[in-house]
Amino acid sequence: MRKVTYSMGVSLDGYVIGPDGKFDWGDPDEEVFRFCIEEVRGVDVHLMGRRLYETMLYWEDPANTTDPAEQEWVDVWCPLPKVVFSRTLTEVRGTATRLAAGGLAEEIARLRAEPGDGDIAIGGATLAAEAAALDLIDEYRARVCPVLVGGGVPFFPQAERHVDLDLVETRTFASKVVYMAYRVVR
Repeated sequence: MRKVTYSMGVSLDGYVIGPDGKFDWGDPDEEVFRFCIEEVRGVDVHLMGRRLYETMLYWEDPANTTDPAEQEWVDVWCPLPKVVFSRTLTEVRGTATRLAAGGLAEEIARLRAEPGDGDIAIGGATLAAEAAALDLIDEYRARVCPVLVGGGVPFFPQAERHVDLDLVETRTFASKVVYMAYRVVR
């Protein structure tokens, strides 16, 4: 059965977006960017909320980049099937992108039943919090950036629940970003 993964850049104090609404402190250097490209190569479908979808639309237009590494990202990202969860959108743009037909649990159950061995990735802290509350996340992957932002949107849901985790992988990059992957113990 395919894993559901939640992977994002996060500040050392646990936020994916700072109190000012910015996340530029998490812009990856070339080494981390290449790592992200390889991570997405292992994904069969990417689930995201409206805000992340709107942010990622930038990458759907190949004219937005002339950098070879960014072009490689576009080549991986654009054909990747994407499912957008939104209460306000009535249509979506982008290659291989569709609105969710049902709730998060129903979509994940349907996707897990489909053939394939790549991950089902969840992007966006709000959608990930919903998936965590439903106990749908199998693996948490954080690229911890060496910065304290003091508040904002948290990487981890702030619900009172205990989840045991097993360390799967760690890696420290030259930029001092630390990647950590933890599998949920069930």
